Amino acid sequence: MSARQRNKKDTKPMLFTPLNYKLIGLGVLLIVVGFTAMRLENEVYGIISLYFSPVVILSGYIVVIYAILKRDHKLEESSTKSTS
Repeated sequence: MSARQRNKKDTKPMLFTPLNYKLIGLGVLLIVVGFTAMRLENEVYGIISLYFSPVVILSGYIVVIYAILKRDHKLEESSTKSTS
């Protein structure tokens, strides 16, 4: 058995798809933008600090949670066909 064949058998599928990683990056970016906007205004009762930033931060968290929970059903079907 060559090293190449052993490597193919030893490799595990990735936990997330590239789309999941892009969505996680987008969510983290939204969170950072929300906190940055809140810090830049630097007022307790400002419009951005009270309304805009919390919505952006919350949407960032929702995108990250969705990206973690999203599963690609096409990959699951192909992996079950190849193992059986």
